[in-house]
Amino acid sequence: HGQILTLTYPLIGNYGIPAEEFDENQLSKYFESNHKIWVSGLIVGELCETPSHWRQKQTLDQWMKKHKVPGIAGIDTRALTKKIRENGTVLGKIIQKPAGPFPGIEFKDQNQRNLVAEVSVDKPVVYNPSGSPRICAVDCGLKLNQIKCFISRGARVDLVPWNHPLNCDEFDGLFLSNGPGDPIMCKETVENVQKVLKSSNVKPIFGICLGHQLLSTAIGCSTHKMKYGNLGHNLPCIHNGTKRCFMTSQNHGFAVDVQNFD
Repeated sequence: HGQILTLTYPLIGNYGIPAEEFDENQLSKYFESNHKIWVSGLIVGELCETPSHWRQKQTLDQWMKKHKVPGIAGIDTRALTKKIRENGTVLGKIIQKPAGPFPGIEFKDQNQRNLVAEVSVDKPVVYNPSGSPRICAVDCGLKLNQIKCFISRGARVDLVPWNHPLNCDEFDGLFLSNGPGDPIMCKETVENVQKVLKSSNVKPIFGICLGHQLLSTAIGCSTHKMKYGNLGHNLPCIHNGTKRCFMTSQNHGFAVDVQNFD
């Protein structure tokens, strides 16, 4: 959310887009969000207009038009990636104009907005109400597969807004989801987590990506914006306990500074 996504693979969209189907919990079967594309724009080298896949119902172009998300093709995305690698993450716009000048263009840092408040649910939702254990999932930009993983293990999931008050008597475990933007913008979430940590009835807490950063902030760590960010589906990580290496999928631009505690 709040980002223009650049894909370096030369041909994009050759599988097309499937129909939006839902499971028994009304969660999208094939997408990470219901009825929504979260990126603000897409940049590709070559767009495939004749996709081939047995599930495809529309082209990438048709899908993006349906959701009113702009895109641009015919760009040397690898050259663009080299510029980003040299200069770090940069602000950008897609402009429908053949040549400059471009008067009145203002670039605003999206991380100065509370992006989490923009993507979070606005009221609590319960999935698998008869399940156990009971997980309170704070939606900071959660992916649907995280809910599916809980449900597949028999858990009840109470999905709550990013700033929802947290009561340890109402759950067995607290999950802080991934999400966009700067963790410093989520002060209410951090304060709620701190109250849980101080509770005499504290429950297990775990977080992914932004959720991990919010939990770290709650215990006194600081965070900083990375020059490049960790973006990709094949990033190796070593598990400290076992020294086993896992190939991970990551998409984050901030990191926890464990050297300095408040």
